[in-house]
Amino acid sequence: MRKIIKRLSKIINKMEPTQIMVMGFAIVILIGAILLNMPISTQNRESIGFLDALFTSTSAVCVTGLVAVDTSTYWSFFGQLIIITLIQIGGLGFMTMTTLFALIIKKKINLKERLLIQESLNQIDLSGLVKLTRYILLTTVLIEGIGALLLSTVFIPEFGVLKGIWYSMFHAISAFCNAGFDLMGVVSGPFSSLTHYVNNFTITITISLLIILGGIGFPVILDVIRNKKLSKLNIHSKVVLFSTAVLIVLGMLFILVLEYNNLNTLGQLGFGGKILAALFQSVTLRTAGFNTIDLAAMRENSIFFMIILMFIGASPASTGGGVKTTTIATLILTVKSFILEKQDIEVCERRISETTVKKSLGIFLIGTALFLIGTIIISITDPGFSLLEVGFEVVSAIATVGLSIGGSPNLSVLGKIFIMLFMFMGRVGSLTIFMALASRGTKKNPPIRYPEGKIIVG
Repeated sequence: MRKIIKRLSKIINKMEPTQIMVMGFAIVILIGAILLNMPISTQNRESIGFLDALFTSTSAVCVTGLVAVDTSTYWSFFGQLIIITLIQIGGLGFMTMTTLFALIIKKKINLKERLLIQESLNQIDLSGLVKLTRYILLTTVLIEGIGALLLSTVFIPEFGVLKGIWYSMFHAISAFCNAGFDLMGVVSGPFSSLTHYVNNFTITITISLLIILGGIGFPVILDVIRNKKLSKLNIHSKVVLFSTAVLIVLGMLFILVLEYNNLNTLGQLGFGGKILAALFQSVTLRTAGFNTIDLAAMRENSIFFMIILMFIGASPASTGGGVKTTTIATLILTVKSFILEKQDIEVCERRISETTVKKSLGIFLIGTALFLIGTIIISITDPGFSLLEVGFEVVSAIATVGLSIGGSPNLSVLGKIFIMLFMFMGRVGSLTIFMALASRGTKKNPPIRYPEGKIIVG
């Protein structure tokens, strides 16, 4: 056993941080699948089957929310506990959780571990990473605790003390981690999400705030706590907050206008209810995966617009997915600079580096390629779905959103396997995976600069 551990430690020491991160998420998913496949995890005390257990575990760790069975009616309390634990690990990142245990046992964090933390939190430098991790953990507990307290004012009167507390904790964690798992199947039927609370102000606003806080990223939350004033925030925080606000408002207005008279969605609600429902649907597209109206009943133009918002997703170093708000903001600023014929790409009296632009372009193109390839693959494996349903399901997996109009339970075996791969790539980061694969066996050679060549574009 000692020899095996030593051999594994040698292999890990030779690996790049990106490779360890990819492997770490895969191991957590596998452990979760094994636990969920146990009979004790289900209410009927029968094994669900390894494929559906793996699908659920992948969705939980990747904080996606796509499910093969209804969470509340199929899984036992033990199974639900495993799922919410996987969501918390996936939302914070396995390296953040590893650091937590290291801090508890007072273990010193070495350089290799700091590099892993840097990669998992998407940070630029190594300074203050352990302190940042500590702040992240404390902030998470505080936000989820306040969220659970607010939700309990509705759930405890409705379900009783013990069940009300459990429901409050589960949904607070699921919302902050942008996971989209819910326990409302016992209230309004399987796969109903939060449709029962479409007119409930407390549930809608609390869940929305938890989603937004989880989606803007921990560095932004800590920057706001430290500086308090918008003018004092760093450039990253300003771009994230502005782009998030714009996307939420635009999403709300589009959904409100397009679905206003649709009797199957917003049409049956009063004006206040329409505003509340449109706002919630816009917020949940930040990769959360909850819904308070029937998404399958929405008009096609609404669904197409939702696909675009899901593809953009949340912000870096957050619990959400997507290509990220800052990626799209950088590309828009690049286009603006090109149109105005400016030499530099500028925002808020700051210049964006060429490296940031290249990374943004790479992330966007890889995300687009995955979406197109994924749509083609699922349309072949599951021909019963329409192209719009397939596209929605694929982008929901890649951006780790968890919303569905076609029905994940109805996917074929091959369809589920590919959706799992898309969820994994979406959570770990497609760019990270490609970098991890590319770094295998490569050697750093001295840079060679070739003569400039001319290519006609446009």
